[in-house]
Amino acid sequence: MKILFIGDIVGRPGRNAIKERLKDIIDKHSIDVCIANGENSAGGSGITQRIADELLYYGIDLITTGDHVWRNKDIFSFISKNGRVLRPANYPAETPGKGYCVFQTSKGNKIGVINLLGRVFMKPVECPFKTVKKILSEIKNETNTIIVDFHAEATSEKVAMGWYLDGDVSAVLGTHTHIPTADYKILSKKTAYITDVGMVGAEKSVLGRDIEPVLKHFTTSLPSRFTVADGKIIVQSVIVEIDEKTGLAINISRLEY
Repeated sequence: MKILFIGDIVGRPGRNAIKERLKDIIDKHSIDVCIANGENSAGGSGITQRIADELLYYGIDLITTGDHVWRNKDIFSFISKNGRVLRPANYPAETPGKGYCVFQTSKGNKIGVINLLGRVFMKPVECPFKTVKKILSEIKNETNTIIVDFHAEATSEKVAMGWYLDGDVSAVLGTHTHIPTADYKILSKKTAYITDVGMVGAEKSVLGRDIEPVLKHFTTSLPSRFTVADGKIIVQSVIVEIDEKTGLAINISRLEY
């Protein structure tokens, strides 16, 4: 099974790139399942019902999110109903929506997806390490093909999660920092890993935002509205190939357009 995982989609430019390129990427690389992080897809921060439907229509099978998931109030009207949009599983139990799911592919295979949020340099949430172990005890009754999106700031926390889940899941894929890392690998017990997948956003930007407002903020320490940058868009992702019998990774490769 080949799974395409796409990094944080930033605003309308990112969505347009998915619209224009995703079908060709899926066809060219014989992709079975496409997962993308969509927490920045609405104006660079958050996601709405319309945008979620749009991304799913373009060919994304499941959307993960992160710390910006609640930025648009529209999220509260649909996240508990739409099983194809996840919020981090280690938010409190009372939080609307689901942090993980098992869905069936077009070929009849079941795949589990878990969305987690880091705690280092982030707002406090439940422990992602303890949370994921509880979830695995449920998911493994249905499938051993499991993808984890770990949306976190600190590289150390992401690397630790990779080793913590090595052999228990198919892949641990980092998101949030929008900068792809060079450490994509298969860990010793056959779990695919990368610290950060990257983003779908403007190449000439600061993490997908216009450069000047960000520079103004850093040089003056004054508040500044970080507008979404346009121009040449990069689509950063990874392809994970998984043994359907064992649920373990065979290969991971970076893909950038």
